[in-house]
Amino acid sequence: METALSVVDFLGVLFVAAIGILTIVAAVLFIVDRWQTGDAIRRNYPLIGRFRHLFSELGEFFRQYFFAMDREELPFNRAQREWVDRASAGKSNTVAFGSTRNLNVVGTPIFVNDPFPPLDDQFAAAQPLLIGPTARMPYEAPSFFNISGMSYGALSKPAIQALSHGAKKAGIWLNTGEGGVSPFHLESGCDLIYQIGTAKFGVRDEAGNLSDEKLREVAAKEQIKMFELKMAQGAKPGKGGILPGEKVTEEIAAIRGLQVGQDGISPNRHKEIDNFDHLLDMLAHIREVTGKPVGIKTVVGAEEAIRELFETIDRRGPDQAPDFITIDGGEGGTGAAPMPLIDLVGMPVREALPLLVDLRDEFRLNDRIRIISSAKLVNPGDVAWALAAGADFVVSARGFMFSLGCIQALKCDKNTCPTGITTHDPRFQKGLVAEQKYKRVANYAKSIVNEVETISHSVGVSEPRQLRRRHVRLVQPNGRSVPMNKIFPSYNAPGGS
Repeated sequence: METALSVVDFLGVLFVAAIGILTIVAAVLFIVDRWQTGDAIRRNYPLIGRFRHLFSELGEFFRQYFFAMDREELPFNRAQREWVDRASAGKSNTVAFGSTRNLNVVGTPIFVNDPFPPLDDQFAAAQPLLIGPTARMPYEAPSFFNISGMSYGALSKPAIQALSHGAKKAGIWLNTGEGGVSPFHLESGCDLIYQIGTAKFGVRDEAGNLSDEKLREVAAKEQIKMFELKMAQGAKPGKGGILPGEKVTEEIAAIRGLQVGQDGISPNRHKEIDNFDHLLDMLAHIREVTGKPVGIKTVVGAEEAIRELFETIDRRGPDQAPDFITIDGGEGGTGAAPMPLIDLVGMPVREALPLLVDLRDEFRLNDRIRIISSAKLVNPGDVAWALAAGADFVVSARGFMFSLGCIQALKCDKNTCPTGITTHDPRFQKGLVAEQKYKRVANYAKSIVNEVETISHSVGVSEPRQLRRRHVRLVQPNGRSVPMNKIFPSYNAPGGS
């Protein structure tokens, strides 16, 4: 009994002490808030005003997990992320009861099922497609779905390792992003696309100019199959890449040619390129030095500018054309960019892709220039839509980030990514085990390919690259759907529409 009373007395004293400490802390915070001058809410509502900041910080997490419906979130909703998660885990994506998708949303693609689709033994897998027929070493690309540019630096070491090994297992390419090629890109033996950004990381001299010597050194690596000159990125047209200094480790600094802790700020454009003639000159130079296919990554702002590109190619001849054009949409993603550029600049890919394809075909370059579509294409329907619109290939960055375990914490611009994907803090990186995650990367890629083939089969064609705009209907404001080839008539109509 005495022991029990002693415990009760101790707990009582502890409770009173805790209340006393909390009262003192609250009083101190009240005085601090009343006398500070930087925050009007805390000054006018001492102590209580602090809860506004707490709830603002926690709000996005409560919305994500408790309040938002499966189809409500942006930039990617729960249904999209869960499809990637199941596909990456190798689980079935069959569902019951009915669709949770609102099919009345304007622009929703609806695929036109064929009344007599091919029998199960009458379909084929998409075949490899040649890129760069005039290059000394053209590339026979095996898959229509591949990994878009994500730099080592923006992504962590284990993330790059998992993507590299996953790409090798799935038989797809991996774009290095503008941060240069690292040992972690190379270690699996997967096909790589070397992206040259405006800062020319990895292939520049001490003055920041393009170095032919370093270009040859990179091109000598058999894994490097193509070079992509990055002109613009969907999330930030007119703005170069931004790698915060806190992410620039000794290893990243050596690869990029920076100082440890120095912000990696890329110029807003290539200083050597003032017009489309200069652009084609640069592409021809890189192709001649490396012997490999060379293309561009860009964002369409208006038809006039992209038409001028094709007119310049037409004047100079098809041998001067880029071997491929990667088209990013204004809805594209990034690790860090000013909000006005993310929200307001650049044509969405749903409008830009058909425009680009039609201009390419109008100038009779459909066998010379391959079109690669990017920007928020993470599920089978997105990829099938892009192929139907005329893309030869589709690439995704955020889809593969979800396959690695990204939870859309929206902290890519900081060094605190909780899943270890976009951080160089060992505390967080330890959660991303590349030896396991690479399997999810491969599973995701294979699932996309398999389900796009399923959609293709359903509309009556034997393989995905036979999809055409007539196979897709787009929902209009009046609730009715209209064939995509009526909204975006193909230049090759009627046979190719």
